[in-house]
Amino acid sequence: MRIVILGGSGLVGRALSEDWAKDGHAVTIVCRHPEGVTPIHAGVDVMRWDGRTMAGWGDHLDGADAVINLAGETIGGTNLGQIFFQRWSKAKKQRILDSRVNAGRAIVEAFGAARKKPGVILQMSAVGFYGPHGDDELDEVAPAGKDLLARVCVEWERSTEAVEAMGVRRIVVRTGLVLSLEGGLFPVILLPFRLFVGGPLGSGRQGFSWIHAEDHRRALRFLVENSQASGVYNLASPEPVSNAELGRQVARALHRPYWFPTPAFLLRLALGEKATLVLDGQRVVPRRLVEMGYSFRHPTLAAALSDLLR
Repeated sequence: MRIVILGGSGLVGRALSEDWAKDGHAVTIVCRHPEGVTPIHAGVDVMRWDGRTMAGWGDHLDGADAVINLAGETIGGTNLGQIFFQRWSKAKKQRILDSRVNAGRAIVEAFGAARKKPGVILQMSAVGFYGPHGDDELDEVAPAGKDLLARVCVEWERSTEAVEAMGVRRIVVRTGLVLSLEGGLFPVILLPFRLFVGGPLGSGRQGFSWIHAEDHRRALRFLVENSQASGVYNLASPEPVSNAELGRQVARALHRPYWFPTPAFLLRLALGEKATLVLDGQRVVPRRLVEMGYSFRHPTLAAALSDLLR
């Protein structure tokens, strides 16, 4: 296969491209800063784009087999400084939305211009689509929430919808937090426990939907390579947990105490509106993915932590 991954220089894109390239597929990563992408594999090329148009890369979709759209401004941050000290200003929130919508429009334009259109597009989204929820388990038919992150996810998903009218199979994946030591938010979650100050955040009752990085990568490939897969899929473990249970299991896996609660008002004071990332949550289950026949290698949090932290 020939695969094009937009916004593929991050944790998910690098893992996917390396996995496909090792199996002999040709992969092209399209990103804004190719000079900052460290070599991945001999079968992976990197191209530049402006994040808004199809200029310079759009013709590369002609004859490709699959397109993966991961493009979008980071929401939480890519390092400790951004995560803890960069608040969601009005400009930042607009960039989060515009980067996703503009990328989707560019992709639709490139599909329209392609003489031989790719057979499938995988559109990334997130479990934030459902908004903050209590203890109810949410499958793919649950409605969208009304908060900022839910509105962003709705527009993100909608941005590539037009390719379906071109006869293209479209998959939308709503991803939980990817557990990986290579990047993302999981190392930040581990940090207070490594420093012996781990504990519940806020009430600790908020839902935490997660997926091991290996299952995330395998599930994405499973859906792209399965010609029967289309529509919306939740990419999360079949066993979501609460924030408190996450903390207890991390503490147990690291042989650290679980005792230092962080009050919600302190997190809101420190993070502002961004505190929703740790104080709110939802329990999302992958009903359609399981029905499609995907088998999780790390279905429980205990199994995932054992693999990652052994």
